Amino acid sequence: MTRKPPAPAPTTDSATTADLGVDLHLDVTATGLRKGLTDSLRHAVRSGRLAPGTRLPSSRTLATDLGIARNTVADAYGDLVAEGWLTARQGSGTRVAARAVPGPAAPATPRRARGHVTHDLKPGAPDLARFPRAAWLKAARRALTTAPNEAFGYGDPRGRIELRTALADYLARARGVHTDPDRVIICSGFVQGLTLLANVLRTHHVHDIAVESYGLRPHRNLLTDAGLRQPPLSYDEHGTRVDELPTLEPGAALLTPAHSFPLGMPLSPQRRADAVDWARRTGGLLLEDDYDGEFRYDRQPVGALQGLDPDHVVYLGTASKALAPGLRLGWMVLPGRLVGEVAAAKGEIDWSCSTLDQLTLAEFLTSGAYDRHVRAGRLHYRRRRDQLVTALAEHAPAVTVSGIAAGLHAVLELPPGTEESTVRAAAWQHLTVTGLTGYRHPTASLPPRDALVVGYGTPPDHAWTGALEALCATLRP
Repeated sequence: MTRKPPAPAPTTDSATTADLGVDLHLDVTATGLRKGLTDSLRHAVRSGRLAPGTRLPSSRTLATDLGIARNTVADAYGDLVAEGWLTARQGSGTRVAARAVPGPAAPATPRRARGHVTHDLKPGAPDLARFPRAAWLKAARRALTTAPNEAFGYGDPRGRIELRTALADYLARARGVHTDPDRVIICSGFVQGLTLLANVLRTHHVHDIAVESYGLRPHRNLLTDAGLRQPPLSYDEHGTRVDELPTLEPGAALLTPAHSFPLGMPLSPQRRADAVDWARRTGGLLLEDDYDGEFRYDRQPVGALQGLDPDHVVYLGTASKALAPGLRLGWMVLPGRLVGEVAAAKGEIDWSCSTLDQLTLAEFLTSGAYDRHVRAGRLHYRRRRDQLVTALAEHAPAVTVSGIAAGLHAVLELPPGTEESTVRAAAWQHLTVTGLTGYRHPTASLPPRDALVVGYGTPPDHAWTGALEALCATLRP
């Protein structure tokens, strides 16, 4: 007699919101959201992404992460329990049912080993669970309803006039940028903007673009691929040493003046003036990467460098920190003499970003929803930073936080010679962090500096406490 094999025993593994692969429908009604959530969860179980016995987030947690009503999540869970995909027991939560998947067997997604869930504190991203889904969908619906028919043609490589107009107004009001819609070009994030500028600079016979001693390696690689050398500028307590520009004699300089990345220092008022004076005197160009200028917590944000001289500064911004990098929406505010060349370069490689996304962001800006979201984000991330500083003072008092109270990341200064071992120790706590050394320019003449660059904006709320505890356990003496 053949004995029936026992059903797999439930495990204690828990899924995070990111594990679920949720894809909500554009329909903003409760019915549409419920269907989108139900379909996504069903697919995650069928494909093997969620293994039998996996515990799902509570309806309250998932609703908060997705920005939808708790009843919508509870109803979706109820539908899947009724269909047999999930089980729900008092005290055990909602789990994936131990059941056979009908139809041909799909390749199973390898399950993460228990105990290897990673707390992510890598810098560079906001809390993606805070993306304003409902408000964005409302703006998208209004933008789609009111868009003229011609908006869905090939359009202007500079971008939709609605978005360029809304950005010119917002940037003047919030960042002190001096511009008009004709000098704004929409691009697919900072990287595309920098690529276009690098190619245009080469046509102007620029061979060197000065960069900060610490920065992102992909940006330096991009400039190298464009045939541009990158002599590094050193720094001190007043920020980047722009007084080195006359000695280096570059044709342009790439700076993060509001909040240097990753060191976290602003460029002092005198050095801001010195940088502009250099550009005027030599005809050089300053590229201002204002990646998180809206997030300053100890005072009002410092205005953009571009406001000092719009004819010698290119302002670059994106929606990546305030909203989400997945939108792939950025913008450049250019000196008038460069608009035609940059627009022509963009038209040759990527005629236009998504029209609907551009119109949606324009509506999001003009309706005031963007301002409200940024204000809420300042409170959210300031609270995170305060909690980080407080926890380190209690559990790792030898570790200091450097830089100003701003942005979505902090630099934690470590004892000399301990950076590499600290990163390894973090891995034992299932924590992902990055060392400052990875951002250092390869030819910079700088004394050794050991530190961690911690992205306190990255984890969703339900994972923040665990990530902070893992960090403190790593740094505890």
